[in-house]
Amino acid sequence: MGRGGQQTGPGEPASGKAKGVYTWEEVQSHCSRNDQWLVIDRKVYNITQWAKRHPGGFRVIGHYAGEDATEAFTAFHPDLKFAQKFLKPLLIGELAATEPSQDRDKNAALVQDFETLRDQVEKKGLFRARPLFFFLHLSHIILLEALPWLIVSMWGTGWILTLLCSVLLATAQAQAGWLQHDFGHLSVFKKSTWNHLVHKFVIGHLKGASANWWNHRHFQHHAKPNIFTKDPDINMLNVFVLGQTQPVEASGTKRIFLISSNIHTVQLLNTPSLPLLGPPLLIPVYFYMQIMKTMISRRDWVDLAWSLSYYFRFFSCYIPLYGVFGSLALMFFVRFLESHWFVWVTQMNHIPMDIDHEKHRDWLTMQLQSTCNIEQSFFNDWFSGHLNFQIEHHLFPTMPRHNYHLVAQQVRALCEKHGIPYRVKTFWRGFADIVTSLKSSGDLWLDAYLHK
Repeated sequence: MGRGGQQTGPGEPASGKAKGVYTWEEVQSHCSRNDQWLVIDRKVYNITQWAKRHPGGFRVIGHYAGEDATEAFTAFHPDLKFAQKFLKPLLIGELAATEPSQDRDKNAALVQDFETLRDQVEKKGLFRARPLFFFLHLSHIILLEALPWLIVSMWGTGWILTLLCSVLLATAQAQAGWLQHDFGHLSVFKKSTWNHLVHKFVIGHLKGASANWWNHRHFQHHAKPNIFTKDPDINMLNVFVLGQTQPVEASGTKRIFLISSNIHTVQLLNTPSLPLLGPPLLIPVYFYMQIMKTMISRRDWVDLAWSLSYYFRFFSCYIPLYGVFGSLALMFFVRFLESHWFVWVTQMNHIPMDIDHEKHRDWLTMQLQSTCNIEQSFFNDWFSGHLNFQIEHHLFPTMPRHNYHLVAQQVRALCEKHGIPYRVKTFWRGFADIVTSLKSSGDLWLDAYLHK
């Protein structure tokens, strides 16, 4: 129902092209795949058709269908004026004057306080990057890529030197992973075009992966972290169960892993043995098979060319030294090492936290309940690519990582004001909590399965 009480069809504003006035109940009814509205700064937009052209992917914007997307819109777009140009043709009306600015049961005072904090942070210049920081980071990655080849070229391909070569290459890959993350979030250059271009170079030429694949997957994670069906990072029901809710629900499906009739499968996977099984396979097998399949199926030839340039460079360097089979083994072993690094660092911030269905929380609450920090040190910052400040990164995804520590105290103070837990752990506690939480989820599944 729009202005004047006229009935409207799905996805259409009231009175043809006239702008309508809507209630939250009306907006929330447009949340299906083929009928999607959302609200930004009290303006109502019909994104049904445009979602397919959304640069961040149709899923990430679709996750906010029927909701207020103001905070997410602000968080993801470094140039709001530019992004707002795309919204004008989609505008179909606004919220009725009697409707609150926040939907559901969101805390208006908390939303306002966080908006004030963001304004203060922006005025301090904390969204401006230091080019020297990223130049030096890229330089040390290139050095780590070149040094192993020089070592084995000059001193031979013995086991000890090959192991050293593998460790250096894995370190380069891990650090390139953190660097591509910066460009993917548009947090380095003022112009998005430059961020996208360098992102393709780093993730494509230095890592052999796909920028578009990463963007479409990772932005969903940021938009709805630890929320079933919306965060692809926890969509692992066929492998193992996560959190406190999913194990109980999954116990009735008997749809876990490959042997669905074996009740010990989940109990085995959700135990300390999982960290020895999952990390070695994630990057070398699952991710790169998925990446290649995605690029080819979507005909993403630009990303495919960047990806193939990595393999051309790697094999042209190492086939003369190790042969075809030896260079393949070297690459797989490097991926094996990198995968452990990546999995442990990224999962310690999320797996032990709240994992559940959509609860329509405000931005700050949603991010704080699904993320935690790891103590700061020079090593922790470097080793994790500053993702030890996971809370600040999730709240301000376009902020350059070297500024996270400058806003951390203000974020902590805001959380204390509103009674929201701000969790900080040691590195080892973060690692241990992964295993503990998986074991707990496995026990919940088994108990629910046996008693149904």
